[in-house]
Amino acid sequence: MSEPVRLQKVLAAAGVGSRRACEELISAGRVEVDGTVVRELGVRVDPERAVVRVDGFRVDVSGTRVYLALNKPREVVSAMSDARGRPNLGDYVRGSERLFHVGRLDVDTEGLILLTNDGELAHRLTHPSFEVPKTYVAEIAAPVPRDVGRRLRAGVELDDGPAAVDEFRVVASDQGRAMVEVVLHEGRNRIVRRLLAAVGCPVLRLVRVQFGPVVLGELRPGRTRPLSSKEVGELYAVVGL
Repeated sequence: MSEPVRLQKVLAAAGVGSRRACEELISAGRVEVDGTVVRELGVRVDPERAVVRVDGFRVDVSGTRVYLALNKPREVVSAMSDARGRPNLGDYVRGSERLFHVGRLDVDTEGLILLTNDGELAHRLTHPSFEVPKTYVAEIAAPVPRDVGRRLRAGVELDDGPAAVDEFRVVASDQGRAMVEVVLHEGRNRIVRRLLAAVGCPVLRLVRVQFGPVVLGELRPGRTRPLSSKEVGELYAVVGL
């Protein structure tokens, strides 16, 4: 057990705001510790054990957990190491303590993948029962048949069972190429590629641009960034932690 620390200091260290701003949050009754609203500024908590929420969103106050977003380049294996010596996720976080990758992207798919040492969160984010949505942008040949979205939302029979998307839209179409956005909570291997191929739209390039509430944004290929406390709190909320 770690030494108890004043709540406002713990919140400030977790990136919620300045110590003064955190004191105002506590006084306003916007902070919960282990399910109980705390309004007193002198309260001390154990950062390694306390479950702290601000405005209903959980805040990681342990100081030991790591939450990263990585823009995975093509031809990188979704593993923290590779016995065959292929480029892998571990190449981008060397020197960090043991991290889990949250889900996978096939070797030809680029984009957002999350890395963390929070095993419970990683497990829930990838478990089918929590149905965490993922958003992809795919490049396919144009023109896009008008019934593709309807067919994908209705469900397509694949060799390992039926699958469907949550959302589909054409983002752009020009000179024989189209960009389409696909949202789904499925996690089966190469599911986006297989779905689009099944409706006659094989993928030319595929990028994951969002995982739950976390957006890839302007993060460059091969670069990482720490998730904000807001993003971590939203991930906790998505999976009921």
